[in-house]
Amino acid sequence: MSASAPITQDVMTLPRKLPEGPINLVGLTRDAMRDVLIANGTPEKQAKMRVGQIWQWIYQWGVRDFDAMTNLAKGYRAQLAEKFVIEVPEVVTRKVSEDGTRKYLVRIAGGHEVEVVYIPEEGRGTLCVSSQVGCTLTCSFCHTGTQKLVRNLTAGEIIGQVMVARDDLDEWPEVGARKDETRLLSNIVLMGMGEPLYNFENVRDAMKIAMDPEGIQLSRRRITLSTSGVVPEIHRTAAEIGCQLAVSFHATTDEVRNKLVPINKRWNIEALLEALKAYPKVSNSERITFEYVMLKDVNDSDEDAHRLVELIKGIPAKINLIPFNEWPGSPYERSSNNRIRAFADIVYNAGYASPVRKPRGEDIMAACGQLKSATERARKSRKQIEADAGMGG
Repeated sequence: MSASAPITQDVMTLPRKLPEGPINLVGLTRDAMRDVLIANGTPEKQAKMRVGQIWQWIYQWGVRDFDAMTNLAKGYRAQLAEKFVIEVPEVVTRKVSEDGTRKYLVRIAGGHEVEVVYIPEEGRGTLCVSSQVGCTLTCSFCHTGTQKLVRNLTAGEIIGQVMVARDDLDEWPEVGARKDETRLLSNIVLMGMGEPLYNFENVRDAMKIAMDPEGIQLSRRRITLSTSGVVPEIHRTAAEIGCQLAVSFHATTDEVRNKLVPINKRWNIEALLEALKAYPKVSNSERITFEYVMLKDVNDSDEDAHRLVELIKGIPAKINLIPFNEWPGSPYERSSNNRIRAFADIVYNAGYASPVRKPRGEDIMAACGQLKSATERARKSRKQIEADAGMGG
């Protein structure tokens, strides 16, 4: 397969416009919004200006009602309200952890549900966004991976998660207010449900909206896309999005990675590392984050740590060590604190940052690898999960 060939799956993305009813403007690129405005009666000469005005109302001020768009003529506002809507996913449940982490279960078109997690930190906060309903990758340590893939999210459903969180944090500025550099939602990580690079176009369009200087205004350095290693789309991510990249690495041999991250059978460690070496040069990214979940007696030995350091030589990198977040029926256990510390020391002494990620939101099943929407649960027994992980017998 050529490096430029798009990677697609036989997965439905719900069309933006349903057979009946108004068009949702949320998630449309500027060009697409211009096209639908013209198709619905906006004079072509005015269309670019109108896009700019509507865009600011939706993404800078968080306005959902055309009537509130006071720099548009009253008749034009009525015309917009007839043809269009400004809709974001519906919050079904909102749970707040003892550590302040917020987990939202949101409902999207078709009655499907996905989870979104907001993690507050000192002077900032990170939103973990989903890109698919379920996941196709079946990574054996991941709770989300036990849920079958249902469909891709649209760009509107992806950026809509950011808008929902800003609603809940009451973080839309007053109309006309000066830009405030302090942000409760300062970072986005595409690390929720799904593999973002199997839904590339929708993820790209949503992140372009997040980065737009007349909207939500997050810099590309504040957006991190996490992939399990869809190698041909990594270069495209650098060229078309340019955000930070994180890789679900988790093993230092193909034998172990094939079990933990089955996509490795298609693009192995060597192929993945080749793609990663080029990434910072193309995207002007500072460094790549290697995510490494610590699994007792599976991938946490001193030998693994030394191998990891050898493998990533020549790649500007930081290693994020993630204590395994256990979930019901999981076939793995978390590495001990002493083992994690020993592993981190080896990586650190080789010259790489090796922070141990503090588990957040565990009490509400909002921690890394625990996301799974209740309505889509694939009820698997421990035996089935172990068989899928290649641990049977």
